[in-house]
Amino acid sequence: MKVSANQLFKKLVEEYHLIGQTGIIQFTLKDLTIKIETKDTIGNLIQEWLKEWMKKEKIEFEENTNSQTFPDIFLNVKDKRKGLLEIKTFDFDRGPGFDLANFDSYCNSLLENSHRLDSDYLILAYQMSGSEITIKDIWLKKIWELSGASSTYPIKVQEKKKVIYNIRPIIWYSGKTTFKSFSSKEEFLKALNETRYQYPKTHHENAHWLKKVLKDYKDKTGSDLKVV
Repeated sequence: MKVSANQLFKKLVEEYHLIGQTGIIQFTLKDLTIKIETKDTIGNLIQEWLKEWMKKEKIEFEENTNSQTFPDIFLNVKDKRKGLLEIKTFDFDRGPGFDLANFDSYCNSLLENSHRLDSDYLILAYQMSGSEITIKDIWLKKIWELSGASSTYPIKVQEKKKVIYNIRPIIWYSGKTTFKSFSSKEEFLKALNETRYQYPKTHHENAHWLKKVLKDYKDKTGSDLKVV
């Protein structure tokens, strides 16, 4: 069964009713089974569970053979420029601590793979008590809906010793945050471009970056993006 990211989300949330469901994490070796109470592997376990659920539901997808590269899943196996899906998990009590993308790699990838802007992020938040986890909430978002400004740069990033490493999410589900999520991919691109201009490492090479991304997006999708 071929599905879009939106159809997958509705099937998981509205039909399967995963939000609020609980599970036990345990490990069996020979005749001994232990309950796991650490959070180190929860993200990988939830992702593996999701893939098995998709197989059970006969949902058509292809897993990325390189777990270190984007995306996690291709929902459109015939056109790898469409149906790109990233899966993210986080501890709801601690907030989203995951990375959206590596800053340099993402910016460089948009020069020739600007369709990546339209990728979907399926995010599952959990709470853990002992070895029991509860799925607290699930979202399906675009990268610009997870991103926002910060007090340092026009887009929130992870920075250490004045070196930018990753693009980080804001707390998009809270109405109390100082910085709101971007309202469009154009606003996201503008903030990314301004951050590149402000960041010394990319300042000197930023002159034509945005123009090239917009041209590639037009070539790949046929749509114009107006960034002012």
